[in-house]
Amino acid sequence: MKIDFVSDIVCPWCIIGLRALEQAIDAAADVVAPTITFHPFELNPAMPAEGQNIGEHVAEKYGATPEQSAKNRAGIQARAAELGFAMTGTAESRIYNTFDAHRLLHWAQAFALQPALKNRLFAVYFSEGGNVSDAEVLVRAAADVGLEAEEARAVLSSGRYADEVRAEERHWHAQGINAVPAIVINDRYVIMGGQPPEAFERALRKIAAEG
Repeated sequence: MKIDFVSDIVCPWCIIGLRALEQAIDAAADVVAPTITFHPFELNPAMPAEGQNIGEHVAEKYGATPEQSAKNRAGIQARAAELGFAMTGTAESRIYNTFDAHRLLHWAQAFALQPALKNRLFAVYFSEGGNVSDAEVLVRAAADVGLEAEEARAVLSSGRYADEVRAEERHWHAQGINAVPAIVINDRYVIMGGQPPEAFERALRKIAAEG
């Protein structure tokens, strides 16, 4: 089973969806043994490297009040905790540009370490409050999962894989993907959002049964 996971590093529903999907895969291991490939989607491609206060950003983008933002944040953090993932964000957290992180993920695929790096970057941002647009933060994350730090630094400083990432983003937009997470199974079935593990498991078993 082929799974394409289209997502962004600073998308809370993306890590919720990924953790739920991973649990569903474990639960359905008797019928599925999928390969997951991660694909880039930038929620805020124009975001400057220094980022923006999350409260300001949500207010500008969605019109949410501080009270609404706090309530939504608490609900998202509770969902993540149910799946074993700790989110520590507050009203003072920042959201960052993720283009370089996506370039690094593209590079990591050649070493079969893309899933490990994806999960590590989610933890760096949501659990540790790290700046995922900072090159040294990204290099440390790469090293944490067994990638060569100096090569990661060279990728980031050279602009390597920028064209490939942009081409992938255009491809998924052309396929009608305008929100994330988007989970595309066997190039035919699309599941949107941070669904519960049970919903993913039902879908996986149904697709597996259809052959």
